[in-house]
Amino acid sequence: MNTENPKIRPRKLGHLVLAVRDIHKSVDFYTNILGLEVSDWISDQMVFLRSSVDHHDLALSQIPKDSKNIDDLPNYSRPGLEHFSYLVDNLQEMERAVQILKDHNIEIVRGIGKHGPGQNCFLVFKDPDGNNVEIYCEMEQIPLESKHTAKTWDRNIDSFDQWRFEKFVVPPPAFMIKEKSGQ
Repeated sequence: MNTENPKIRPRKLGHLVLAVRDIHKSVDFYTNILGLEVSDWISDQMVFLRSSVDHHDLALSQIPKDSKNIDDLPNYSRPGLEHFSYLVDNLQEMERAVQILKDHNIEIVRGIGKHGPGQNCFLVFKDPDGNNVEIYCEMEQIPLESKHTAKTWDRNIDSFDQWRFEKFVVPPPAFMIKEKSGQ
């Protein structure tokens, strides 16, 4: 184990992703009641919301009506937290974190990758209770006074990982394997 820098060094709590029963009802609540702004959508399955300049500090993921498998991320069958995240300085810090996690036998869930919406790099792993923890870097910034227009991304490999799993340190999620092979 690397004893020189044996810890990941997060800079701040970043964003949360919640699985929700009715994404449109939730968007209405978070925009019209709480005052968040919509940054982007993935189809009608996921929405990215912001309260400041980060592309998103809250994302909502629609629970599929026919969902049976809670392990096929991000398709949870119950509402609640999918993951929370911490900002790290850069991709090199994220790559260093991979070795720290491996040295401590911590399960890596997905990544290293680069999301479409938000353009951020990501690495997701489990805490001792099985919660998904993400570290990220390079999040798109949207100035407060900008005339940002939300984009709707297709739900495909490019919205999930623009690098197409080339930097993944674990096998890609099952729901994306068919997408990558073109099936």
